[in-house]
Amino acid sequence: MDPSMMAGLNGLAEEDQAKMASMIDQLQLRDSLRMYNSLVERCFVDCVDTFTRKTLQKQEETCVMRCAEKFLKNTMRVSMRFGELNQNAPTQD
Repeated sequence: MDPSMMAGLNGLAEEDQAKMASMIDQLQLRDSLRMYNSLVERCFVDCVDTFTRKTLQKQEETCVMRCAEKFLKNTMRVSMRFGELNQNAPTQD
């Protein structure tokens, strides 16, 4: 887990910190799986046209690679922007 997230848990008992860390890890894993599933579904629907072969045709494979690359770049950009906004947000102390 991100150390900066743990810093916000300093006021809690060790047992509660462990529970919160576990919950945060589970949420991060869930979000990662959702993002992966969204990527797979979107690129499959957009790129795969026929089911006449076991393997992807060359054009389908190229489309899937481009789609995945765009999706991941977009996700990284959104994450970076969210991080920037989070840093500039006022903190509650």
